[in-house]
Amino acid sequence: MQIEKKQRSIFQITLTGYELATLISSARWIVDGAKGELTSEAMENLKELLINYDIATEKLHSKPPS
Repeated sequence: MQIEKKQRSIFQITLTGYELATLISSARWIVDGAKGELTSEAMENLKELLINYDIATEKLHSKPPS
């Protein structure tokens, strides 16, 4: 995952297909009423996605302003 600040409140996020699929399937689960529980695999995918997000935002904040 890469995050780039394009303008004051506009960001460009580059995701792998795996990361995008994790986000979309999680959003779909929530919109459909979040019935049942997430599988352990889905939970691990979300945890990995959040770790990647945290790393990408840390890199974004550590870059000097353009």
